[in-house]
Amino acid sequence: MGAASGNGSGNDDVRTELPEDLGEVSDFFRAIGKQIKLLREQAGLTQKELGERIGYGEHLISAVERGLRTPQPEFLIAVDRELNAGGLLAIAKDDVMRARNKARVRHPAWFRGYVELEPVAVEIHEHSMYAIPGLLQTEAHARALYGMRQPLLTEEVIEERVTSRIARQEILTRWPRAIFSWVIDESILLRPLGGWDVHKEQLIHLLTVGQMRGMAIQVMPLNRGAHAGLGGPFTLITPKGRPQTGYIEAQQSSRLITDQEEVRIMNARYGALRAQAHTPEESLTLIEKMLGER
Repeated sequence: MGAASGNGSGNDDVRTELPEDLGEVSDFFRAIGKQIKLLREQAGLTQKELGERIGYGEHLISAVERGLRTPQPEFLIAVDRELNAGGLLAIAKDDVMRARNKARVRHPAWFRGYVELEPVAVEIHEHSMYAIPGLLQTEAHARALYGMRQPLLTEEVIEERVTSRIARQEILTRWPRAIFSWVIDESILLRPLGGWDVHKEQLIHLLTVGQMRGMAIQVMPLNRGAHAGLGGPFTLITPKGRPQTGYIEAQQSSRLITDQEEVRIMNARYGALRAQAHTPEESLTLIEKMLGER
């Protein structure tokens, strides 16, 4: 799949998509993150300890503090209460939401139809053949992916793209949690994009996500002679209160599929893929084995 959606392997020139004030949005998120970090350290808490107290993961706390993930209103209220901020963080929730809406224009125009469905999705299922799905990428992996793009992107654009991608991942931590599943080709897990250290972190992150409730990561083994997904990657997304929609993407083009007969066929194809792939438990064992072989 392409650049902004699942993976980041497309060649869209996002420089024409970035309004001048997006730097201000990024600066605002970083400022909020610095405030949270300062208050946490003054309280003598680690990121892990704060996360445990308010019901969020250490990875999320770290991403918010670095300005890489948009804090949700309930997150700001919980942190404000736990760190005795006296309303300093809670009062910023409306401004954060406005900034997040402004930040959405970071996505290229051809991707916005899909990305607008993600925040209201109750189910997302993705078949990936060429790259780690975007919702599962680590910050370092995403940066390496954008760094190898042709034509080359500027450092500023790379950072905007990475921030935008990581911000999308907040849907993985929301409650009630949507249902997620991914079928990932084994070849993707064998390619050490960004070097072994980056790849190792990425594999560990897949293990972490794969062990979370409501998340299912399955690996399509290379020794599977043929499978139902050889026609290419695709995503099935179900927005709340709306019919399931299909999504396909290649290079700088994409298509949302709303015809229910086409969606039915994609659903049947995805069901076959899940049956042909390793089970979630077998897949996590395989990833652990890959980590142990280095």
